[in-house]
Amino acid sequence: MINCFTKKFNRLNVIEGFTSFENSEDKNSVIWIDMVTPTHEEIKAIEDMFDINFPTKQESEEIELSSRYWEEDNRIEINSYFLINDKNSAANETVSFILHGKLLISVRYKKLASFDTFIKKLLSTPKEFKNGYSIFCQIIDIRIDADADTIENLSKEITKIRKHVFTDYSNDDEEILEKISAFEDLNMKIRENLTDKQRILSSLMKSEKYEDEKNEIPIMLKDIRSLIEYTNFNFERLDYLQNIFIGVLSIEQNKVIKIFTIVNVIFLPPTLIASIYGMNFDFLPELHWQYGYLFSIGFMIIASITPVVIFKKKGWI
Repeated sequence: MINCFTKKFNRLNVIEGFTSFENSEDKNSVIWIDMVTPTHEEIKAIEDMFDINFPTKQESEEIELSSRYWEEDNRIEINSYFLINDKNSAANETVSFILHGKLLISVRYKKLASFDTFIKKLLSTPKEFKNGYSIFCQIIDIRIDADADTIENLSKEITKIRKHVFTDYSNDDEEILEKISAFEDLNMKIRENLTDKQRILSSLMKSEKYEDEKNEIPIMLKDIRSLIEYTNFNFERLDYLQNIFIGVLSIEQNKVIKIFTIVNVIFLPPTLIASIYGMNFDFLPELHWQYGYLFSIGFMIIASITPVVIFKKKGWI
């Protein structure tokens, strides 16, 4: 699917579909072409129309800086991560941008909330966006704000699970460990996402293109640095939380072992007495004693109570 945004005299027009755009008379006024899961034919047609080459999906996902940011005489190619965070997992989806003069072309293979938010803003206030560069900066800025919200929500969840470990622990060990692992994975994806944008914006800041329009980049870089520091803080909190949880788990296990130990000590003397009088020797002094049974039972009760009294005096139970 291809959506083309053209602008004339602060008036924005949206052309849906490549066929409509190809037959339109507004090709020279286009400022943004947004390609969502484009077909091979659509990509080839746009390449031929504007004399450019798009990176393949595999090339766009490579992590070296030369694959994330590439600048030539007439254009800048950028591949940037966009975080997708659902209930089951978090992943970074790569979006390709090409800045070609006043034109911005974006290629993505999934629907992203950041683009939906920006399109609403573009349609409501078209005067604020005069070219593709300003559109690109605004999309990245919206994504940074979304990352900040994700970090804030993650911090709240970490606080909740920390309180749960200390106050409401109820032997749900696997569930807590799974949550901690999921939080670490999400935090890692956020940091990877922010670091990628930091590298891209730093390279764009050094570019000689769009010299008069770079006021937003230093602010975005400052925001990214502060968010990266917060992800480091979250890593420390999660590591601390995991250590605390393992400590609490060890204490709970020690309590169980302590209970079994006390029970064994309590029943060991009666077991010894029962074993002695259960032997099948011909000579047992109390074998034919009239009160032998009551004596042995009483002896076993006393032997059971004595360790309990001693443990209580020592403060062990």
